[in-house]
Amino acid sequence: MKISIRLDDITECMDWPKFLRFKELLDCYGIKPLLGVIPDNKDENITGSSEGAPEDFWEYVRDLQNKGYPIAMHGLNHVYVTKTGGIFPLNVFSEFAGLSYEEQYEALSYGTDIFNERGIKTDMFMAPAHSYDKNTLKALKELGFTKITDGFGKGPYRYMDLTFYPVAFYRKGAARSKKEGYGTLTIHTNTMSDREFDEFKELFESNKESFISYDEYLKAEVKDRGALGMAKEKILVYIKRILSFGKKTLLKISGRS
Repeated sequence: MKISIRLDDITECMDWPKFLRFKELLDCYGIKPLLGVIPDNKDENITGSSEGAPEDFWEYVRDLQNKGYPIAMHGLNHVYVTKTGGIFPLNVFSEFAGLSYEEQYEALSYGTDIFNERGIKTDMFMAPAHSYDKNTLKALKELGFTKITDGFGKGPYRYMDLTFYPVAFYRKGAARSKKEGYGTLTIHTNTMSDREFDEFKELFESNKESFISYDEYLKAEVKDRGALGMAKEKILVYIKRILSFGKKTLLKISGRS
């Protein structure tokens, strides 16, 4: 399986030493990730050291985009205001799912305006908490978005006239899989531990042939998906939630949470 990387929660106030450390690791293996940039971050949990931060955040983002790093609009404020997971309910909270079309369109339009004013052009959306609903997708289409980084599957699929680029069901095991297809590892550098950095270094080193830059993923064949395919995806989501709950319980028991 070919695996790409997406880095979530890119914002001016993130933990820059951790982001730069992981970016340097990716650079060593020639992997250019998708960057999920928050237009107007209001999530107080996304914070950390500013050591190494660029003087002009948006100039830095534009420079990375010009160097071949795809950019996705990662919501607007990254603040969860509803308790619903929408179409892809890996979580039961959302910045968008459950709100009216008008509310979602206004928020997404504002985020798009911020990007445009700062010279960031993208047609890809990254939903905070992986949560979105049909109103989200309708508003995104109206605003010119064509791609979503989410879903489960063996490769890109088309649904509601949008192209979805699935994330990996098994986060790290996907890179070792011998199956055909594509997937994405979702990484939050802001919360990474030294142990996780070491684990990813070993993963990249021992599976060099599996990892690709995100722009290569964008070139993969896109297949249509109907109601049956979406129903199968929903089943996988609930299986994933059960597995995640079990893992978190074991970590608490072992004192590693």
